[in-house]
Amino acid sequence: MAKRKGLLLDQTGEVAADLTSMSLIGWEFQVVSSIDEARKALTAGSPLVGLVAFSSAHPWPAREMEALISNDVEWIAILGKDLLRNQEHGPMVLRNFHDFHTLPLDRERLTVTLGHAYGKAFMLQSIEGCSPRSGEGDSRFGMVGRHARMLQLFNQIDKIVGVDAPVLIGGESGTGKELVANAIHRYSARTDAPFVTMNCGAIAPNLIQSELFGHERGAFTGAHQRKIGNIETADRGVLFLDEIGDLPLDLQVNLLRFLQEKTIVRVGSTERIRVDVRVIAATHVDLERAVEQGRFREDLFYRLNVLHLKVPPLRERTSDIPLLANSIFTQNRHQKSSQVKGFSSEAVHAMWEYPWPGNVRELINRVQCAMIMTESRLITAADLGIAAPEMPGIGPTLDEVRATVEKEVIISSLQKYRNNVSEVARQLGISRVTLYRMIDRLKIVL
Repeated sequence: MAKRKGLLLDQTGEVAADLTSMSLIGWEFQVVSSIDEARKALTAGSPLVGLVAFSSAHPWPAREMEALISNDVEWIAILGKDLLRNQEHGPMVLRNFHDFHTLPLDRERLTVTLGHAYGKAFMLQSIEGCSPRSGEGDSRFGMVGRHARMLQLFNQIDKIVGVDAPVLIGGESGTGKELVANAIHRYSARTDAPFVTMNCGAIAPNLIQSELFGHERGAFTGAHQRKIGNIETADRGVLFLDEIGDLPLDLQVNLLRFLQEKTIVRVGSTERIRVDVRVIAATHVDLERAVEQGRFREDLFYRLNVLHLKVPPLRERTSDIPLLANSIFTQNRHQKSSQVKGFSSEAVHAMWEYPWPGNVRELINRVQCAMIMTESRLITAADLGIAAPEMPGIGPTLDEVRATVEKEVIISSLQKYRNNVSEVARQLGISRVTLYRMIDRLKIVL
């Protein structure tokens, strides 16, 4: 039978010696004497349980210790009873450790404590969706999801990365359109060339042409030197035009010409420059309606919309929310307080029911804030700033139902027969003694 592996952080070596002498069956501990060595050991291996020996003569730096134990390992503190009552060590141990074991070591007691810690760590690691380690198999192209809508998106990206045609990505704000564009670049043949992003709605209209096509020195007031535009910068790579619906109509003509001819002319120049760029555009507006309303050129729409992707809003793939929340939790582990271990059931239910108008961007924001600000081991709905759901109540037991019915029948009979206990007992087919006992048990006032 393989031994369970654990990590022991012991500055003096005294606890390590005691562990060796008591020969715990089924356990093998790697012993380190510094926090730095412990970090390296955790990086190199994956123990589920760790022991930390505390000593009043050689105290651990509190901040470094809390940073060390903020992971998926279940930690057990080994310390004297005096340190447990210490105002500095006691609260930290109670707040951050799975359990503690007071000296001297007791073999049977320690074996039970280790077993509980290992079982908990193993379950957290194994149960899908509960551990920050889980969900790795549900990630593709740098995105997390296993909902049918996301699997369809992954399948479409698989096909798109192998070709070089323009792509138009639709979806609400915050759904991850830029992440999709980045994935297409990263997994395509252009991965080693630049990925240049430009938000068409964030640039002043009088500057967009210069930003896209560049300009020559002296082309206009303030043009003190040549500027290479975003299209030229993205040569052999990908140009991502976010919020393409905000591009002014007069510049839509210039972009259309580039897509047709694959050449640009810098502002203030007459030289045509050939550029090899794949264009990916994104929008949160309905471009087809914009075309009908005359706000977007129809010919440019068809040039951009050769391949179309739609990123679903978070409310339409709620089954992915726990996976996304755990992924965000893991990626931002360095920001959280050491005692924070994950999400409460209430928080998960609240996230399921919340409509997420800001989509994944809002989820990231709320989880990051909760990880930093919560004072609990498990993040609550209140920490996330969303309303707690109405949890389904537990129905009454059979005994409770029976008691309610009995009380109603006895009260009704007492009222009917004007508190004549003998008559009520006769009508109910029970003895007077039994009726009095029921009246007492059900707290009925005569």
